[in-house]
Amino acid sequence: MTGQASHLRDAQLAALALRGDRVAFANLVRGAAPSVGDLLRRMGAQPALADDLTQDALISAYRSLHTFRGDAAFSTWVSAIAGRLYLKRLRKDARFDVLAEPVDPEAAGPDEAAASRERLDLDAALASLSPPERICVSLCHGAGMTHDEIAAALGAPLGTVKSHVLRGMKKLRLLMRSEEGR
Repeated sequence: MTGQASHLRDAQLAALALRGDRVAFANLVRGAAPSVGDLLRRMGAQPALADDLTQDALISAYRSLHTFRGDAAFSTWVSAIAGRLYLKRLRKDARFDVLAEPVDPEAAGPDEAAASRERLDLDAALASLSPPERICVSLCHGAGMTHDEIAAALGAPLGTVKSHVLRGMKKLRLLMRSEEGR
């Protein structure tokens, strides 16, 4: 399904959900939850926290569904909510827990093991970024949000978001090049 068609489908499902159609909202949740949880883990949330924040973001999305315009995919909209919730949590806890829980590549099949190693490499590379860089890069490239959307979601100046994405991507490219040379 093309991006435009999926936005239209999400807007239609949201309209049905606003009229009380629980199946429509369940379809929105089914489509959004995995990518929102993955994004939160890439931002640095431990798996249990990512699951909790995904659920909180979906509840918040349900309560605010009347504000969903359908300009972007529902998963993108919920990702922005989840990103704000994660930032709020980080500020509240006043700590950054950036190390992802390791995945055992040996427990998976050969294709899954290779994909798992690549995820671990990317997760390790993302963990090397500063928290603001990691969050901005994750929202931009992980959730497909524009710089304007990230700035609005985080309540940060647009120039600051652009700087974090640019610096973060530059660091990731350097890190990945140095890994390829090994």
